[in-house]
Amino acid sequence: MRIEDVADDAFRGNVAKLHDETVAHHGDGLAIEMHGRELTHREVQAATAAVAGGLHDLGLEPGDSLLLYLPNCPQYLLAALGAFRAGVVVSPVNPQYKVRELSYQLEDADASAIVTHAALRETVAETVTETDREPVVVTVGESVPEGDVPFEAVRGEATLVERDDDDVALLPYTSGTTGRPKGVELTHRNVRAQTVATLTSGYDDLPGDEVRSLIWLPLYHITGFTHTAWQPLVRGGTLYLRNPTDWDADDAMALVEDAGITHFVGVTAMYVDMVTADSFGEHDLGSLVQAAEGGAKMSVAVQREFEAVAGVEMSEGYGLTETNGATHSQQGSTYGLRHGTVGQPLRMTDCKLVDDAGEEVGVGEEGELLVRGPQVMRGYRNMPEVTAAAFTDAGYFRTGDIARRDGENYYEIVDRKTHMIVSAGYNVYPSEVEEVLHEHEAVADVAVVGVPDERRNEVPIAYVVTRPDVEAGSDVTAEALKQHCLETIAEYKHPREVRFLEELPRTASGKVQKFKLEARDDATHGEA
Repeated sequence: MRIEDVADDAFRGNVAKLHDETVAHHGDGLAIEMHGRELTHREVQAATAAVAGGLHDLGLEPGDSLLLYLPNCPQYLLAALGAFRAGVVVSPVNPQYKVRELSYQLEDADASAIVTHAALRETVAETVTETDREPVVVTVGESVPEGDVPFEAVRGEATLVERDDDDVALLPYTSGTTGRPKGVELTHRNVRAQTVATLTSGYDDLPGDEVRSLIWLPLYHITGFTHTAWQPLVRGGTLYLRNPTDWDADDAMALVEDAGITHFVGVTAMYVDMVTADSFGEHDLGSLVQAAEGGAKMSVAVQREFEAVAGVEMSEGYGLTETNGATHSQQGSTYGLRHGTVGQPLRMTDCKLVDDAGEEVGVGEEGELLVRGPQVMRGYRNMPEVTAAAFTDAGYFRTGDIARRDGENYYEIVDRKTHMIVSAGYNVYPSEVEEVLHEHEAVADVAVVGVPDERRNEVPIAYVVTRPDVEAGSDVTAEALKQHCLETIAEYKHPREVRFLEELPRTASGKVQKFKLEARDDATHGEA
């Protein structure tokens, strides 16, 4: 589908109307495939319209929130689009979350319902007990507990509720430097603005119905949902869904060849796995029109190796949950791809780099990246002070990332003002891991930092000071502390190493000097 094919009315109100336009042009085209299960765009429209009515029958009203606590599956997309149509706010949840994390999001989002999978139902049960809340629980899978609503039963009269542009459509959660997750309010206007970027950017010449997007990124993640699923779906393309936990480089390359995949977005670890696989070079990857990376800075060496064998240029982009995805992209940049950069700003994005005093810096100089545009969030849920601090008086969003730009307006992300760790595309916030470790009875002090990792970009490492009456290595071991984290938070967040110190390096004001920890080659005490 092209921008000129879209009716004017689809550019106002409920963003679900964009897919109705898709159906008008590509209704019989294949929309979703997952291990042999197939749905056309018309079937997706009919199912999601019925899901919208079913949500209303379950008591959900426009403006209510619904948690999507699911692995990648067709039902995820049907539930999301159905909720859009119902005017219900979609709040994606990482399916790796445990009770602690799920409880926070359930309460903060004030969710009226949870759509989950039978394999995750025990965590939901514990969460409901922990929070003393009574959300409607809709379960996907063959073994649906008594009292739950089977997903297939969430069907009612075909529904599309009109919404205002500034009504919230998506409520993903992202943590900040404090470790307290923040609900990011993305409106129907925000989602629409990011959606139509692919219809207007001209970065590929494929008709919409020839787009075949391979989705191995998690759908709860903003890149996975917005760029690998929602945008190709609205264009009229086909989504090939796979589960991140089933990632296999050989399978991915075989599927690219067999299905004629045109679009693939992965994290650095996925590309490393492909170029180091024994079968790399044996599969024909020539159908790829776009091979992109997001979530962390890509190794130029890996890019060049992939390009040389696959025969397709690899691109990087930059964006945040708060911007519903990309603000910058190499794809569509005036002078083509430029390795080591994230490309130029999207044409709807206004951005600048500023120093600590808020003054704009010149070409080649480093400064904090500020962005504004129609894709930038409305604000953080229930956090007016945090929201106010996140924006300048002129309406620019403070990304917290340090960047520089060249004379042709290509941007390079240099570093982060915060200490966030990006591990295989997942955001790990040290303060959250530190809080969990602090809860262990043997721990007196702790600092978590990220260290480079060839495959995952970065991994978290914990430096721990034990209590005076606890001997490191005997009374408490590194493995015991790692296990404590594994039992409490998602696996990707746990420290890959625990190193014991007698004390943490601190400033005169008491702040931990994490740069000194990051620079250490090895621990001076204890075990790793």
